Amino acid sequence: MVARVVDLRSDTVTKPNQAMRSAMAAAIVDDDVLGFDPTAQKLEMEVASIMHKDAALFVPSGTMANLISVMVHCEVRGSEVILGDNSHIHVYENGGISTIGGIHAKTLPNNVDGTMDIEKIVKAIRGTDGELYYPTTRLICLENTHANCGGRCLSVEYIDKVGAVAKEYGIKLHIDGARIFNASVALGVPVHRLVQEADSVSVCLSKGLGAPVGSVIVGSKDFITKAKRLRKTLGGGMRQVGVLCAAAYVALRDNVPKLSDDHRRAKILAEGLQKVEHFSVDLSSVDSNMVFFDIKETSKISPDRLCEVLQERGVLAMPASSTSVRLVLHYQISASDIQFSLTCIKGVVEQILTDGTKNGVIEQNMLSVSQTVTV
Repeated sequence: MVARVVDLRSDTVTKPNQAMRSAMAAAIVDDDVLGFDPTAQKLEMEVASIMHKDAALFVPSGTMANLISVMVHCEVRGSEVILGDNSHIHVYENGGISTIGGIHAKTLPNNVDGTMDIEKIVKAIRGTDGELYYPTTRLICLENTHANCGGRCLSVEYIDKVGAVAKEYGIKLHIDGARIFNASVALGVPVHRLVQEADSVSVCLSKGLGAPVGSVIVGSKDFITKAKRLRKTLGGGMRQVGVLCAAAYVALRDNVPKLSDDHRRAKILAEGLQKVEHFSVDLSSVDSNMVFFDIKETSKISPDRLCEVLQERGVLAMPASSTSVRLVLHYQISASDIQFSLTCIKGVVEQILTDGTKNGVIEQNMLSVSQTVTV
């Protein structure tokens, strides 16, 4: 058993702190499906106010939040949504918009910064004039921050341009804002301004903000009325949900200011990784709380092996691809944890390379013995 564990797999791994646990224990609750849970209402009103939207709805997960949002905007089966080919909705949400919503995904390439080219968005839009042959485009989805693109932040200028395109063509804009507060803090832009042009936003409270469970959808009153009905259909009505909302409220209240510390420590981590001879890190890509680093092919170290040996030393990480690893910071990772992790990572690299050299020598010796016996 290792004495110390630093969990950098994701910002979803945070544990509820004492303030959250106390709030959960003291939460005043009622039946939220019937619309009477006061703690759920308090959280929803607060998030709607922060986002400058009319109404909000608490749901169990970000996946359900996005699914509900897309389905509300694409009520007609066979509708089309434009979204990035590397977006969370397209890659990691089990194809729900298609299998459950009957919605066609029109994917466009995500650029390295998480954006999609405006010109390509415009060209991809299909109106009702071709509905005999094609699905009709009714929605555009953006993701901010963009997880698969390294936690990059979409600027308010870019979002405004996409919003203008949506309005011009009479379609809706949804923002997967799982880490929208990270984007707001990193860019120095109020969160309501980032989502001003969006018709709906999903906001995850169990990632960077550290709540144990839950996301909130925001939009117009009519949108939320339809969303509430779909939440029930999908099994997301949770009765005395104020117990969870109480913890989420504490996370929203206390942890937004801490996101800047996560971002600062992510840069320190990236700078430390850059000094490792066998790694390649693009420091300019570290916008928020995520650090992606590539392992140089010449090192012969695989991400799987690196993460496996790191775990033995108490640092948890996840491969991002066959050549890269992702590390994610959150408010329960300290400056000391960063230094500990860097020390472990450097030690693990040396260990793997040394083991590989030893194995190579052993294999060569065995080959020599074999050849001698044969002769």
